[in-house]
Amino acid sequence: MDSANSSCPSTPRWNVERPFLTGRFHQESKAVSRFAEAKGLSMESFSGLDKAIGCFDAAVQELIVIDDLLSAMVAIEGRYISIKRVRGKEDNVTFLVDPSMDLALQELAKKIFPLCESFLMISQFVESRSQFKNGLVNHAFAAALRALLLDYQAMVAQLEHQFQLGRLSIQGLWFYCQPMMGSMLALSIVIQRASANNFSGSAVLNLLQSQAKAMAGDNAVRLLLEKMVQCASNAYLGILERWVYEGVIDDPYGEFFIVENKSLQKESLTQDYDAKYWRQRYSLKDGIPSFLANIAGTILTTGKYLNVMRECGHTVQVPVSENSKLMTFGSNHHYLECIKAAYDFASSELLNLIKEKYDLVGKLRSIKHYLLLDQGDFLVHFMDIARDELTKKLDDISVEKLQSLLDLALRTTAAAADPCHEDLTCCVERSSLLKGLGALKDIETMRNISDVSNLEEPLNVTGLETFSLSYKVQWPLSIVISRKALRKYHLIFRFLFHCKHVDRQLCGAWQVHQGVRALNMRGTAISRSSLLCRSMLKFINSLLHYLTFEVLEPNWHIMHNRLQSAKSIDEVIQHHDFFLDKCLRECLLLLPDLLKKMERLKSLCLQYAAATQWLISSSIEIPQLDESSHGSLGNSRSPSRALKLSTRNAAVTDSILKFEREFNAELQSLGPILSSSSQAEPYLTHLAQWILGAGKD
Repeated sequence: MDSANSSCPSTPRWNVERPFLTGRFHQESKAVSRFAEAKGLSMESFSGLDKAIGCFDAAVQELIVIDDLLSAMVAIEGRYISIKRVRGKEDNVTFLVDPSMDLALQELAKKIFPLCESFLMISQFVESRSQFKNGLVNHAFAAALRALLLDYQAMVAQLEHQFQLGRLSIQGLWFYCQPMMGSMLALSIVIQRASANNFSGSAVLNLLQSQAKAMAGDNAVRLLLEKMVQCASNAYLGILERWVYEGVIDDPYGEFFIVENKSLQKESLTQDYDAKYWRQRYSLKDGIPSFLANIAGTILTTGKYLNVMRECGHTVQVPVSENSKLMTFGSNHHYLECIKAAYDFASSELLNLIKEKYDLVGKLRSIKHYLLLDQGDFLVHFMDIARDELTKKLDDISVEKLQSLLDLALRTTAAAADPCHEDLTCCVERSSLLKGLGALKDIETMRNISDVSNLEEPLNVTGLETFSLSYKVQWPLSIVISRKALRKYHLIFRFLFHCKHVDRQLCGAWQVHQGVRALNMRGTAISRSSLLCRSMLKFINSLLHYLTFEVLEPNWHIMHNRLQSAKSIDEVIQHHDFFLDKCLRECLLLLPDLLKKMERLKSLCLQYAAATQWLISSSIEIPQLDESSHGSLGNSRSPSRALKLSTRNAAVTDSILKFEREFNAELQSLGPILSSSSQAEPYLTHLAQWILGAGKD
């Protein structure tokens, strides 16, 4: 409000200081008469002539008092009625009469003084509130009051005419003032409160409305106040009309209840984690008119939708007819219907624009293919060609090289047919998945976020733990697929990607075991290692099956169906965010205890897979034989030779038994956690059955 006022035109000082322009000269005290001085009256309390009114007959006094009262009714001092300003309160005045006046006339005159004071107060308010800085609502209210004062002054002129014709008594004057008395007093109460609190904009409208409701017992006064509300709200409704029909805030004095933050640009959506542009570019502020309080959110959203379309270069305006004008409001609530119709139009237009022209569902499906590993052929190829780079330490990894390898994998697989594959980029995070979850600060359901951030960080973090895919999202799709949403996709991808890596490493270990199947290893450490490898593979495959077929796919289809029936872009955002939060939780990423166990089990699987080649080679290493001894490893002497080697190599057996003990212990400790968690989280039931079944095999 202050910034708006500082740029508005200023009222010239001469328009305030020159009394003949403002009408203040009428209330200036005249020189005190000799009679007043003899009586000890001050200039502030009395101004009169040389002769006190008590010297005249009662009939003459009445004529003099009527003449003075007619002047006092338009805030002009008379001969025996003076205006006194209350010391320290320049806006408050009181009217005084000559104490020598007939007591009956004094009482009748004092009954009319409140009307005189109300007129003076209203005229001063009109003068002060007509300045630019007070805003459009005050201007409109002052204009309505000025029209009322013209009617009041016309009444005084008619009374003066009757007085000049000799047809007006002081009782008659009191009688004719009655209709105006209640109205002027009610308005003076409103003006006093508005002046004391320096109200403007919606505060003035709320004050008028509350006063109108308070005067429900006086129909004439209530109708007058309601008319004042109508007149004062015209300017405000003009601002509202431009906002809901064009998406433009035309508010030069900062009176509207919607404020624009121009420092937030749409480009910030790709960088700002909290998506402040969508939530704070336009926002509600204090001072909502009471008649719009219940629909303020709809009004805000309507203009936001229109502005998004304008930012997209899609000029659109809500169709306006004579029946949809917002310039008046009343008990029929027609203005509410107009606002609702404008919202429905803006909402459907924006939704169609984003779904049809910008293909929102297609983009989300593309993100699902890559970031949720719906199409894994490109990932298999990428993991093969980028293996050496991904196994490096963080500081040694070249993101540019990874990007070129990713592009190669995309071009040489089925992903090349997807026009959106060019929006896919790769990045390497600076911390492990556990630390990344610790930084996920906005998940309300994650009550134990500190537990996640305190989990153990792997000592040797490589690209395999920190690699992630990202997606270039342009405006206006960045409203739905914001940086916050992409961050959640990243976390799910990294968990899936690492599970895939563990699966590939175990598959490699399994292939090593399959390579020595021809040897008779039954009852040896190698056969035991084979069973352990099989259990680990079943564990990781059960986990991957759960993540993909029990979590991601069903939730995706639920979200997809909801997007088809969504009525607004805010509903689309809500459904998309709900999908991501549900996937994060059901993928165990928001369950610290379970996640810690899973990471420990995966770590054991990787350690075992890395040691497998050494375990097998140590068990079946055969010295160099002569040509007569060359042949199949399955001949009569080779198995016995291998068996002797394996029995001698106690370190191999101990290593396999150690891996087996640790893996089974972790699985057994996982059992109670899964069982207890599945009671509160039913979706974990299948995971518990599969994973605990892997241990029993």
